[in-house]
Formats: sequence, C-alpha cells, structure tokens
Amino acid sequence: MSARSFLTSGLRAFCMFCLLLSQASPAAINDNQIQALFPKATRIEPKQERPPVYSVYQLDELLGYAFESNDYSNLQGFSGKPIRLLIGMDPQGVLSGVRVVEHHEPVFLHGLGEQALFDFVEQYRQQDISTPIVVGGRQAETVDGTSITQFDGVSKATVSVVILNETVLIAAMSVARQLLEGFASSPLATPRVDLFEPLDWQQLLDRQYLQRWHISQAEAETALAQRLAYFPSLQIDSAEQPFSEVYFAYLNTPNSGRNLLGQVEFDKLSQELKANEQALLVISDGLYRHVPDDFTPATAPSRLVLMQNNKAIELHDMNYNNGAVLEVLNTPLRDAVAHIFRIKPHAGFNPAEPADLQLNVSLKRNPLVEDNALFTQALTLDPALFDIQPPPAVAKPKPIWLRMWQERGWQVGITLLALVLLTGVFVFQQRISRHSRAFHLFRGGFLVFTLVFLGLYAQGQLSVVNIFTLLLALGSDFDLSVFLMDPVIFILWSFTFISLFIWGRGLFCGWLCPFGALQEMLAWLAKKLHIRQWKIADPLHRRLQWIKYAVLIGLLATAFISLTLAERLAEIEPFKTSITLFFVRNWPFVLYALVLLGLGLFVHKFYCRYLCPLGAGLAMLGKYHLFSWLKRIDACGKPCQHCKNHCEIGAINRDGSIDYNECIQCLECIVILNNDDQCVASISAAKQAAKAQKRLEQGSIIATDTLWQNAAASPEV
Repeated sequence: MSARSFLTSGLRAFCMFCLLLSQASPAAINDNQIQALFPKATRIEPKQERPPVYSVYQLDELLGYAFESNDYSNLQGFSGKPIRLLIGMDPQGVLSGVRVVEHHEPVFLHGLGEQALFDFVEQYRQQDISTPIVVGGRQAETVDGTSITQFDGVSKATVSVVILNETVLIAAMSVARQLLEGFASSPLATPRVDLFEPLDWQQLLDRQYLQRWHISQAEAETALAQRLAYFPSLQIDSAEQPFSEVYFAYLNTPNSGRNLLGQVEFDKLSQELKANEQALLVISDGLYRHVPDDFTPATAPSRLVLMQNNKAIELHDMNYNNGAVLEVLNTPLRDAVAHIFRIKPHAGFNPAEPADLQLNVSLKRNPLVEDNALFTQALTLDPALFDIQPPPAVAKPKPIWLRMWQERGWQVGITLLALVLLTGVFVFQQRISRHSRAFHLFRGGFLVFTLVFLGLYAQGQLSVVNIFTLLLALGSDFDLSVFLMDPVIFILWSFTFISLFIWGRGLFCGWLCPFGALQEMLAWLAKKLHIRQWKIADPLHRRLQWIKYAVLIGLLATAFISLTLAERLAEIEPFKTSITLFFVRNWPFVLYALVLLGLGLFVHKFYCRYLCPLGAGLAMLGKYHLFSWLKRIDACGKPCQHCKNHCEIGAINRDGSIDYNECIQCLECIVILNNDDQCVASISAAKQAAKAQKRLEQGSIIATDTLWQNAAASPEV
C-alpha cells in the first residue's frame, strides 16, 4: 500500500472515530448568567418544561423569563452549528438582554473578533419585541413611538447577524405567545377558496375588497403644523393634488387577489407564498407615497406599519414580478407605486380581526429640522371570506436563505455566468489553447476577476472550515439551508464538487481560489522584477507536498473533538486575513499572511504547494476524476522536458506524466503542445521536415543537371 493510500484510509477511519466523540452535550446555563440579564433578581426558578424557561423573581414579583434560543429555533449559523443564545424578557415583551452562550461563526473567531458580536447583541437590550427588528439597511423613521427598529449590522458578517436576529425573534415570540398577555395568537382565519365572482375596480372598491385611503394636503398640514410649501422634497403641482392616495387589499382571498391579479398571476402568487403566509397589496400616489424613492426591494418598509392588537406586524416586500407589480394589476392607475408585502406566519396576523395601517410621515424643512406625523386607517375585511380555525401549535418561520439569495441576485448571476464561461474554456481547451496570446490574456483577466469580485467583493473564498461544516452536518441532522445562507459560497462549492470528478482539483485551485489568484499575480510581479526563483529539487519537493495532507488530517481530527479549537488552528489558512478582512487585523495574523505571500515571490505559489489543507482535501476527492484531458505525446519526458521545466507548480513528472493531485490546471502545457512554435517536439519535427525537403530539392536539382549533361553529351543531340 502506498503512503498516500494509507494516509487516505487512516483519515477516513479516524474521522468516523472522532465523530463519536463530537456528540457532547452543551454546557448547562447557570444562575450567574441569568443574573446578568436580571440584576435585581433574588430568586431564579429551575427550568420548566412547557415552555422551557427560567422564571425570574425579585422576592415575589415576577421580573421576567430567561430562555435558551436552541429550545425554540433550529436555525444553524454560517458555520453549520446553531448560535446558542440566552435571552431575557420581561412580562411586557421587552428584552432585558441577549447573551451569546456558544457560537462557531468563523468571521468572529480570530477574525473580526468576538467583541464585534457582543456589541451587536447589546442592541437588543430594552427592545420591545412587538416592534419589528431589521438588521442593516436605511435608517427607519420613528413617529410617535411606532417604528421599525433597524440595528447596525456587522461588516463582513451579514449572514451571521441576520441568522442571529431571526433566532432571537423566533425564540422571543414563541415564549411571548405562550406566556405573555396580549401576545397569544387568535384563531387563524383561512381564506375560502370557493368564494369568487368577477368584479371590476369600482366594484372591488364598493365591496371594500379594495380599500381607498385619501389624505389631503390640508390634513397633512394640520398634522404637521406646517405648510407643505416649507418642505423642499415635496413637488406640489396643484392644490387639488392629494398628499397621499393609498389603495390596499388583502390578496389571499380570491375575490380580491384573483380579481386584481388575474388567474395566472394569482396562482403564481399563491405558489410563491409559503405555508400560512399572507400577502398585502399597497398602491399609492400623491406627494408622499408609502415607500421613498430609494426604497430597497426585498426589505421592510419604514413608512408603512401594519398594527393589530397594539402590536406591529412585520411586512416584507416580496419584490413580486421584479418590482413591476403595477404591470400585472387590473387597475386604472398607471403613475402610482405598488408593492406586495409578505406577512410571515410567526407575526400572528389574523385578517378576520380589526387591524390598522399606519403611515409614518417624516419631512425635512432643512438639514437640521424635521417634522413628523402619523396617519392611521382601519383595515377591515368581511369575516364571511374566511374559515376560522385554531392556529397551529408552532408556526414555521420563513427560510432566511431565500432572502439572502434575493438580496445578492446580481452577484449570483455574475458568478454563474463566469462559471459557464470557465466551463466552456475547459471543454474546448484544445481549440482555445492554440491561440497562445489570447488565452494568456483571458487567464490573466479571469484571475483578476476571481480576486477582486469573487474574493474581495463577494467574499467567495472557500475554506477548509467549510469542510468541517459539511462533515459535522453529515454526522447529525443534515440541513441544506445552512449551506444556502451564502449563495456565492454555495455556488462555488457546488461547482467545485462537480468539477472534482471531471477535471480534478485543478479547476478550483488554478482558477477560482482568490488567494491562489493573489499568489499568481505576485509571481507575475516577481518576473517583472527579475526576482530569482528558488529551485527545489524534485525529491524534496515531493516530500514537502505531504505537509498539507498532514495539516488536513490534524484539522479534521480536531474538528470532531473541538470545533472551536479546529477553527483556531484553521488560521493556518491566510484566507481570512488577506481576502475576508483584507489585512485589517491583529499584526501577528497580518505578518503571517505577508510572509507566505513573500515566499510566493521566490517559490511559485508556495502556500498552495506545501501548506494548503483545502487543496489537500480537494486533491483527495479529485483523485477520482473521470477525465485526464491534459494531452501528452510520445516525446513528453522521453526525452523532452520543456513542459516540466515550464510547469511552475511542479506537477509534471520527469517521465512526462502529470500529477493531477498537484496540477492546478493552468493549461500552460496544453498551450505549449498546441503551438508549433513552442513545443520542442513540433519544432524539432519541423526542422527535420525542412531538412528533408531541402535534401529532396537538392537531389532533384542534381538529378536534373545530370539529365541535361547526359543529354548534351549524346551524339544524337
């Protein structure tokens, strides 16, 4: 058995053994942790079962409840493990605080640092859960205490903090509906699908299936206590122009939704809505519309709030029909703005009960002075349109990975287009490589794209930590949504996994790794500066290659015992420092990354060749690739060594064969073989053919001269 086969078999066996060791129970919550959320507490009751909470008292007065997020939410973090939180909430639904008990988010572990995470969760202190909380985005407007609370996000950790926010809200609302007065869900109203009759726009208004809300300029001036002419952002054409003209309709009922959208679009909307989700159509015109001009699709509106039982209901823009909602509506309005908003199940909205729409108005007279007003309109629907039934015991939250894909849709499109182009290059590599200069320009441009767009901008740097996540997920309840949280990472991993079994590891390592692209650019710089390269003898080179496999085994074994320790040891990868954080980090990490890049000036892609555990893992899987498409000819290695000497990664053996476990598929050897002015064998063959042709021509001339001489000497001539 070869050393590599032995190493591979040992890795598999050891991983299975460590899997059994990884099923440790989480540490129990202690009273000191709860006391930190309720400083006045004098008594903490043991954890009860239904619902699982700790009741906290000051003498005999109930201060609130403490509860663990993992008892109510199974959302997994970007690392593949849930973010375990301890949450405190008083009897009025106000959070007393949130503490991070356990997490494995890579960007916070020796990246941005955990303090950034602790600073983020500190924003939950004294937040009322009846007010929707949104992470990031444009600052929300606050009017008369009713608003959408927007937290500051964490740069380069968007996925992690969005998951954390959803975890807090799901857990807190679950406890509130079971224990707090005013949060209990009313019986769920289900639209009756059998009730439908064709109605036009005016008939919908007459029946109140579509409701109109008119706010005149005079009403707005009264509420604002200012003339509208004082606000430069308003473009007033006439005194009759409404301040705001709002139409709204509940779309789940066929009598409203089907008449407004038509059968085809109504069916499409029904398919896009998840189980128990509801949709609200809002159309507005006039001086002040329900969303500002710079409204971001797929986010929550800041001006519009849906209220029921004195609690705010979360509204989420569906970005339906790519935002062109007005085009599919059966409406005479043409210059208005229309949106369809999604109401999630955990919001507890009951369309058969009274509700209100609130329009928050915030206008600036100048950069320093701002005036606010609040307008309210009742939203009432005919109860006969619904079947009343008990609510489900547990409302399933909407998967948040879909929102991440929607928000990064254009990044997904560019990434997919680039991968299609790269696939075409590999499929037609023999034909494309004949154009040496054009190919080199394309490869250089693609590596710049990989570094700048995939790496620095889209944060698409794959890591050995992703392998930890996958292996640990396979050992427990596998959840694909964990890997869907970051669309660019998911697409790159999917493409890389498939390509491993077609071309091997080289397609990723040579074309799609941002850090690899950075090293290759440094190699270009070294050539320009005429930096002398260190020559590493083949025997030493082969031995050094095994270092990365040993590193991989050590990291994987550690991950099954202690994921936190493994993530710290994974700092052997300089990816987080150089690509994710762009060298904005503690100096030891920056120095380490710079040393590796500096070595790359003297040894081509030093880190990739000898230290990269991700490359080692991909090489193990890529060993089973279907095709060996890098063409070899009889002269390769016997005696020609031109491709071997030209292979900067050292993946061509002396006999001319290619070590696909180390090859990064730069295709340089194919370019050499397919260009007659570069391939030594082709050049030699061309020279021999030229000599043979010359000898043939010389022989023909001699024969002709002899013939003429013989003819001249003949007596007959």
